[in-house]
Amino acid sequence: MTKPAIPDHSVTGAGDITIVLLHGAFGAKDYWRAQIQALVAAGYRVLAWDAPGYGLSPLPHPFSVEVAAEALGRLLDVAGGTRNVLVGHSMGGMIAQRAFGLFPDKVAGLILSATSAAFGRPDGEWQQQFVRDRVAPLDAGQSIAEYTPGMLRQMMGSNAHGSAVDLVIGTVGTMREETFRAAVTAIVHYDGRDILPKINVPTLCIAGEGDRTAPAAVMEKMTTKIAGAEYVCMKGVGHFGWAEQPEAFNDIVLDFLRRRF
Repeated sequence: MTKPAIPDHSVTGAGDITIVLLHGAFGAKDYWRAQIQALVAAGYRVLAWDAPGYGLSPLPHPFSVEVAAEALGRLLDVAGGTRNVLVGHSMGGMIAQRAFGLFPDKVAGLILSATSAAFGRPDGEWQQQFVRDRVAPLDAGQSIAEYTPGMLRQMMGSNAHGSAVDLVIGTVGTMREETFRAAVTAIVHYDGRDILPKINVPTLCIAGEGDRTAPAAVMEKMTTKIAGAEYVCMKGVGHFGWAEQPEAFNDIVLDFLRRRF
């Protein structure tokens, strides 16, 4: 039997606490540059991965949030620290939640950015439209690099600009089509609402005021399901608050880490 692959990853810095960066469905570990710099400067060890199917990591068949969480467990076994705080954005936040459900002993804390505990019914009209809007350009013959810049900017606030925003757009443009399709499907099939009441580690939920993909109201409600969780809504940003306002996002994260760890 073939041994399951360890996802490609990077380790930067040193410290007693390891911050594990989990990118969203549209991205890879390369777009966390501003966060890695800030976290390492603050004395944290940072582990950033390419989820299965992203970057150099092979895409498993089938792909799901659960499969990705299991891969994260294997990665933490070989590259994690004694205290791991998972920072999950969008799909990465779903993976972080499922990871806690699978191996809570490996997770010391959670920071959930622009995510949710479930996407509703996979056969729901909104969910089906979500998939159609994202794969229709591929079906029509466009490349990911051609149509994702416009899609991503629609997911951001109107004032989003700068090197971090450009880095997100450039990183997503290099994704493989099969990964893009698999990730979109995985998101709409995820349901982790059963995990929320079980979370008993320090947790921070960060929403974007203008986020239409993971609305602030949804994240605020999710926060109330997690005992002791904190909630912050970033003003003037959409789905990618950490790229749209990286300094503000980093300040929120570092303040939480200093207080709770």
